[in-house]
Amino acid sequence: MTILLLFETNKSESKHKSINMNLYRLLPYRLIAVPALLSILSCSIKPSVSRYVDLVNPLIGTAPSTTISALQHGEDEKENNAQVVPYVTVPFGMTNWTAQTKATETKCIAPYYYTDTKISGFRGSHWLSGSCVQDYGSMTIMPITGKLKCQADERASSFSHDTEKTTPYNYNVNLADYKIDVNMTATKRCGLFQFTFENSGEAHIIVNPNSDEGQGFIQINADKNEITGYNPVHKIYQGWGDKAGFSGYFVVKLSKSSSKFGVYQNEKILEGNTQISDLENIGGYISFNVEKGETIEAKIGTSFTSIEQARKNLEAETKGLDFAKAKANLKNTWENLLSKVKVEGTNKDDKVKFYTALYHSYLQPRTFNDVDGTYVSFNGGNQLMNSGKEDYFTDFSMWDIYRSSLPLFNMLTPKVNGQMMRSLFSMAEQGGWMPIFPCWNSYTSAMIGDHSVAAIADAYMKNNIEISDKEYSYLLQNAFQTPENVDYVNGKGRRALASYLEYGYIPLEDEVKESFHQGEQVSRTLEYAFDDFALSQIAAKKGDTLNARLLKKRALNYQNVYSVADSCVRGRFADGTFTKDFDKFIRKSYITEGTPYQYTWYVPQDIKGLMNLMGGENGFNANLDRFHAAKQYWHGNEPGHQIPFLYNYSGQPWKTQELVNQIMKTEYSNEVGGLSGNDDAGQMSAWYVFSALGFYPVAPSVPQYVISGPHFDKITLSFENGKKLIINAKGASSGNNYIQKLRFNGVEYDKNYLDHFSVMKGGKLDFEMGNQPNKTWGTTQENRPFSLSNK
Repeated sequence: MTILLLFETNKSESKHKSINMNLYRLLPYRLIAVPALLSILSCSIKPSVSRYVDLVNPLIGTAPSTTISALQHGEDEKENNAQVVPYVTVPFGMTNWTAQTKATETKCIAPYYYTDTKISGFRGSHWLSGSCVQDYGSMTIMPITGKLKCQADERASSFSHDTEKTTPYNYNVNLADYKIDVNMTATKRCGLFQFTFENSGEAHIIVNPNSDEGQGFIQINADKNEITGYNPVHKIYQGWGDKAGFSGYFVVKLSKSSSKFGVYQNEKILEGNTQISDLENIGGYISFNVEKGETIEAKIGTSFTSIEQARKNLEAETKGLDFAKAKANLKNTWENLLSKVKVEGTNKDDKVKFYTALYHSYLQPRTFNDVDGTYVSFNGGNQLMNSGKEDYFTDFSMWDIYRSSLPLFNMLTPKVNGQMMRSLFSMAEQGGWMPIFPCWNSYTSAMIGDHSVAAIADAYMKNNIEISDKEYSYLLQNAFQTPENVDYVNGKGRRALASYLEYGYIPLEDEVKESFHQGEQVSRTLEYAFDDFALSQIAAKKGDTLNARLLKKRALNYQNVYSVADSCVRGRFADGTFTKDFDKFIRKSYITEGTPYQYTWYVPQDIKGLMNLMGGENGFNANLDRFHAAKQYWHGNEPGHQIPFLYNYSGQPWKTQELVNQIMKTEYSNEVGGLSGNDDAGQMSAWYVFSALGFYPVAPSVPQYVISGPHFDKITLSFENGKKLIINAKGASSGNNYIQKLRFNGVEYDKNYLDHFSVMKGGKLDFEMGNQPNKTWGTTQENRPFSLSNK
């Protein structure tokens, strides 16, 4: 499905969409249940013409992936679906709004899938975009006509993608069974709706919390045209369904009065009753008589603190704001953000992919505080906190986004990124330990590694934040100490740290049972080694030479799980012997979501050292060539995202240019299945953004970008410091993707990496591009990126 089909209205549009839908119905598709920010993200002058936001196609990634590596390496439907939904939302909004085709908060089931044929409501969602976690604290509103039908499956209406219009600032669809036209837009904490009824008669607006736990509360206040409620939050990964200590609260304000209302539970309708709580499948409704063409509007305020705070958020963000103005405001917000990167070229499809990727990159982390700064404290919600003039964020898919999403924010929106890093320190202050993977405003052991330190190090080394001695102590604590049993079980501290410190790797005997991901010892060793390096960067900058030296030594621990005989990482026992059962092409329990061969290349801090283990430059290149020839590269999972850029370290940067170009063409498309795996809070999309710009942050905390070559003829980056970087690459958008020559501010530039601080000063990068590789540019030792072993 191309951009022309999505955004132009013509007779062929319906035909092509019908073909596309039929294709997806043939696919096996089973789901397994298992106002400060706006000013920062906006420019002072609002655009009068939309040039960029209407290139975004939020439907990309809403169906099972059809890309090459996804079909080869994805193990099941969870891994082979981008898990994004067509959100209408402010960047980093508290609540994101979407049509609902799945009425559940079950793990790994998103609220919306393109292949579904019915809509059961419109959800105020807290689904972590592109993930396999769960929605939480969500609510749904649904207009219907005729007989009152309250349960989601019963009331669901068929719809056509031909009538579905999706943008980041507005969602519009016709509910065919009820002849209702629905329009939706949003502010940071609120949703605004227009329900237009094509026929006269009886109509109902139904509201329900989406609790899978048989909990929640609904109250009708007909005198105020108001429905209020809440949905208690439950967490997985740590606590296995325990309460998170807070709820998703909401206030629905309707534009029309009525004296007919009630609540329901399952099939039982209690007309005239005003409230119901803590039963399965509960909700409330208000009924109306409507005229043909009449529109009822709904404004919904949300909060994680209380119903009263949800009402305050609604008042602050929507008082005197009509739907058209709200829609225009949100459109301008996205336009101002997206226009920080202006790309020019001949390929319109690539522009759609680029701006959609940029949109996906800016959906999470989530604003958690109310408009007055109030939020419930981290890890239990036992106190009310206040974030002051800044926002407090949660839902960090940290195993993913430290790689390129957060570095992207460090470059384009560093003030917001600074607030995010300070949110992580606030979590440590409130909970006693730095979080590993903070979701549901709670500790979790969801994934492996300790990548909050990498994210913080990247911001610190790029001078976007300061780190106090107290904050630094929390980072050291994670790296050197293990909490007491109860705290450890509840997700605090690094998993298997004691083994890692004793052996220099995590032996197979340590099964890492107190974790959602058990085992995975080799992958943990590799990731801790990188985190130790990132922390050594902070230590060195702070003048802590003792810990800097110790952590740099620990950053070489990747060597302890490398088998020279196999040219690959391999499981290792406590006595130093490697596991006998070995096939580097097959998934192993000591590897996270992949094969040993795929994880071998995860040494972003020391590619030169890895090269030495493989016998030097020639051995490294031959091994990397074999890896790609065996089609082991899996773009749909994050640990390999740095692999295409590694040839820059080994004297063959033209192969990086070729690989990145190939991946951008084959692993991303404008189809609804056009993302190659879980987008994971925007990491998959941020990879595309950086690659299209022509450079990538291989080792966060190292203020460098590895060059792969731009994919547009001209790119203009506008930074918060007022500087602009202009990237010229004539012919790049039409197939000339090999770098022939590069000049930086008029001076010939042979390094195959860029310095972050030079980039942020602005200027001009002039690439001379061609359709054949130049095998001399950027190849010499002195022109290669940082590696620890070079020091």
